[in-house]
Amino acid sequence: MGIHIIAEFRGVDPWKISRLEDVQPILDRVVAKSGLHVVSSSFHQFKPYGVSAVYLLSESHLSIHTWPEYSYMALDIFTCGNDVPALRAFQMLREEFRPKSVRKKVIRRNVVGKSEAGNTA
Repeated sequence: MGIHIIAEFRGVDPWKISRLEDVQPILDRVVAKSGLHVVSSSFHQFKPYGVSAVYLLSESHLSIHTWPEYSYMALDIFTCGNDVPALRAFQMLREEFRPKSVRKKVIRRNVVGKSEAGNTA
């Protein structure tokens, strides 16, 4: 069904992730160039700094949350279908924000088969 990438970027330049006017153009460019398709988006500028952004995609979603005071950024990309756009978006975000370290988890999302439908534990 899809791929879910959950990641933490540590050691990111705080100036690059402090203000929405710096973060949003990067995210817009990454989403467009990676082949993802935006349905809608929402952004929040925290005071005095820090950003949250969510893109509702026809494929699913992409979200980021930044803590410039810790040089930290949390990232979540979930797409249905082809894995390539999600993986491309992740790589482009890594290149744009240049974290000193990355912690990443990839989850393969699959449709539950009929024989497994009752097994939710």
